[in-house]
Amino acid sequence: MPLFHRERHRTRHIGWLRAAVLGANDGIVSTASLLVGVAAADASRSAVLVAGVAGLVAGAMSMAAGEYVSVSSQSDTEKADLDRERGELAADIDHEHQELAAIYVDRGLDPGLAKQVAVQLMAKDALAAHARDELGISEMITARPIQAALTSAVTFAVGAALPLLTVVVSPVAYMIPVVSGTSLVFLVLLGTLAAYTGGAPIMAGAIRVTFWGAIAMALTAGVGHLFGAVV
Repeated sequence: MPLFHRERHRTRHIGWLRAAVLGANDGIVSTASLLVGVAAADASRSAVLVAGVAGLVAGAMSMAAGEYVSVSSQSDTEKADLDRERGELAADIDHEHQELAAIYVDRGLDPGLAKQVAVQLMAKDALAAHARDELGISEMITARPIQAALTSAVTFAVGAALPLLTVVVSPVAYMIPVVSGTSLVFLVLLGTLAAYTGGAPIMAGAIRVTFWGAIAMALTAGVGHLFGAVV
């Protein structure tokens, strides 16, 4: 009896990992930038906290809605393609055999073997074979709108809570550098964790997340300082 080694491929994480990283990154960057911008306008600690909490709630809901709509659109497209493929299979099964065999020939099989593979795979599940090899749709990476929405909302809220807690414990006079510095540390940790989970280079993952976070906070601080001086 043959033995099968079940490998744990990282692509199985791609759906929730993308949403989680996007949510947490957005939560840290947008909330920290908002807090720094409001603090730069010489606002009180309570005003900074109110702005931060409002940003957390609004951002989490926005992330959930945006992810749900975006991934639902992807899911609708996948379903439309599958419905079309189902109709083509019902209308001309011979042509679909030839089409699938041609795909396998392009991938390196000789025509005879490609035809055998196509016939056997379609005998088991014709739609699944075409979905995977013609359309590029697989169960591992298929769109899951609710999972993406919930993951983004929760991770955004967690990410946003980190700079908010920093505001609570930091002295008012040092609020901007403390919030900025700790948020950059949080971003480094997020980038490292995301890269490790996804099997990507850790240094590159940490740097790209931290770089754009630093740019966002610097620009927002400048805007807050400018408008605070004017108002």
